[in-house]
Amino acid sequence: MTAIERLYSEGFRVFFLSAGLYAVIAMGVWEAWLAVQAAGGSLNLPAAPAPHLWHAHEMIFGYSGAALAGFFLTAVPNWTGAKGAPRRYIAAVWSIWLAGRLAVWMSGHISPIAVAATDLAFAPFLGAQILGQLIRKPKPQQMIFLVLIAAFWIANLMVHLEWLGRTDTEWAGLRMGLVTLCCMIMVLGGRVTPGFTRNAMVQSGRETHLPVNSIALAAVSIAAAMALPMTYLVCLPDHIIGAVAVVAGVAGLIRVALWKGVWTLGKPILWTLHLSYTMNAIGLLLLGLANLGLGTEIAALHVLGIGAVGGMTLSVMSRASLGHTGRPLIASRRVALAYALVPLAALTRFLGTASPGLHDPAVLIAGVLWIAAFALYLVDLWHVWWGPRVPRAPVGSPP
Repeated sequence: MTAIERLYSEGFRVFFLSAGLYAVIAMGVWEAWLAVQAAGGSLNLPAAPAPHLWHAHEMIFGYSGAALAGFFLTAVPNWTGAKGAPRRYIAAVWSIWLAGRLAVWMSGHISPIAVAATDLAFAPFLGAQILGQLIRKPKPQQMIFLVLIAAFWIANLMVHLEWLGRTDTEWAGLRMGLVTLCCMIMVLGGRVTPGFTRNAMVQSGRETHLPVNSIALAAVSIAAAMALPMTYLVCLPDHIIGAVAVVAGVAGLIRVALWKGVWTLGKPILWTLHLSYTMNAIGLLLLGLANLGLGTEIAALHVLGIGAVGGMTLSVMSRASLGHTGRPLIASRRVALAYALVPLAALTRFLGTASPGLHDPAVLIAGVLWIAAFALYLVDLWHVWWGPRVPRAPVGSPP
């Protein structure tokens, strides 16, 4: 098998690589535009929407779309025991994702109908594959992701409808897309974070004081998180959006406090999950308070976008890349540093919004930290995506 064939042999390979590259490229373009503006110059981008709207759209639907595809194409076959998607399908869905990115980038020179058709084709093409696998062994806790993928697509549709001049739903669509991602973190992160931590503690010989994952708290946090995208879809008043987000955030914070996060401090592959889930809960709480008149919404949205979505996707992509190629689940120093840089970028961006005098330098510094984090991720895992699996050592063999 050639390196190119191997890259398309499993969904996580090409999509986790592409997510990392796009995280660097798209943020680099945004940073360049901001730097030129700060210097008093002008930089015209080929995209039709304003630069800050292009930036928001591509971080939510471009970068995160690649991360989601890599995850679902890898995880769903494991959940159901189904055979993974064939190489030709992975190549096709990746090509659709890439075409969407190019169409949005060149949208100033392309018909908005063509841009919408190209960009909106990705989620249904991905969802059809996932549905075909999940339907074999349908379980509510897994089928819920099809609902979230549909909500993610509807949010993108709302953005494109305004770009087509049909509605006034762009900002609602961007917010709906972001909080849909946060809902996925609430669901998935709420499973894997305490689960992986418990497994590691048991393997270390610990049998008591293990993570507690309350079913009641899980139900409250997930129900509120799933309701949140719908509040933007139907344009509910700010105070209702705020109340729902506060409930989700508070429930999430109580949950993560019960997962023994302190025990993971020497294990970056674990503490990054705890930190990212915590950032998600804090971001939802801040979003709720902002909608209730306390704080700034833009600051909350960046805590969610950078700290929660960026942090959790980086955590899951790096862990899955190691695990599904037979490598030990141990983060290298470079990847551990990347884990730390993402929440630092979120904090920097938050402080820039809270302190108007620091806004411009804080935004630029946050972008540099983001780029550095994903550059480290790419450098460290590049050979993993292109290379063969590592044979697992026989049980009982020396380490």
